[in-house]
Amino acid sequence: RSATLREIQILKLVGGHPNIIDIVASFETPNYVFIVMELCPNGELFDYLTKVVHLSEKRTRQIMSSILNAVNHLHSHHVVHRDLKPENILMDSTMNVKITDLGFAVQISENESLYDLFGTPGYMAPELLRCSQYDDMPGYGLPVDLWACGVILFTLLSGLPPFWHRKQHLMFRMIMDGQYTMAGSEWDDVSETAKDLIRHLLDIEPSERYTAAQALEHPFFNNERTRRRDFMAKRTLKAHIILIWSIHRLRTLHYRPQPIRGKELLENPYRFKSYRKMIDSAAFLLYGHWIKKDEHQNQNRATLFQTEEKSDLVRHEQLLEKRRLDRQESKLLRLHRQNGVDEGRALRQQVNGN
Repeated sequence: RSATLREIQILKLVGGHPNIIDIVASFETPNYVFIVMELCPNGELFDYLTKVVHLSEKRTRQIMSSILNAVNHLHSHHVVHRDLKPENILMDSTMNVKITDLGFAVQISENESLYDLFGTPGYMAPELLRCSQYDDMPGYGLPVDLWACGVILFTLLSGLPPFWHRKQHLMFRMIMDGQYTMAGSEWDDVSETAKDLIRHLLDIEPSERYTAAQALEHPFFNNERTRRRDFMAKRTLKAHIILIWSIHRLRTLHYRPQPIRGKELLENPYRFKSYRKMIDSAAFLLYGHWIKKDEHQNQNRATLFQTEEKSDLVRHEQLLEKRRLDRQESKLLRLHRQNGVDEGRALRQQVNGN
């Protein structure tokens, strides 16, 4: 209960910043404390990162600029968040990020140090882990939030956390020693400017680590001074296009048709397939109206190029007509016989009845 009331107090203290969740109202009953906050319909930054895996430097620059501005605002009021991570950063309807969940946050005096162990293991700063393990350590303060910002920046650009091991005590040792790498293939398209900012934020010495104000002045946040390399996806797509074009080029070179001599064309134009198609198409265009249409109003182009004599065609038509008439006559005879049988049967029934 006291932690919730402290969170409400801190939210009211730092409220009004565009990148910190706003508290709308709070209600207290004998058993419960209710906090009404602004709606962020796009969920957590963690869920967004899960969908896209990693972000471009342009999008990362936008998000980290908002986060660092919010951290700078918190630190100007001597408030340490102590649990910055993508799960505690929400996105509103315009995809603007908002720092939330200030349950571990605490306001300290200018020279005050903290010794309690708070936070999420993968985002804990080295000095926080040291003071929890060794009694002679000096404690920690505002710089722990900048370490967490470095972890977030690392994760946004690569899609991977800088510190992870299935055994937590080994992961803590990696954090305290600052053992991380930016040598994998996922870093091939990340600029040196971005890597330099990560190094300044993940400095194991809190006194040497960038403050939020210093980080915002880094060249990474200056579009004109930041050198950005093309993304791997674009380079891969370009390589595939060149490969396909090269294969097609080799095939066309192999099957390239030989030039046609004018004399050969005049002697036998039907010898060449391309000209044969052109001649047939032109002939059908001119004389296609001679060809009868079937019941579906379709024409058979092959009929135009049949070599039968006209008399043969006439005889063929006459034969078809004779067959049609024969079928009709046979049908009429069957009907006549059937009617005769029916009449005879009716007459016999009448005689028997009498």
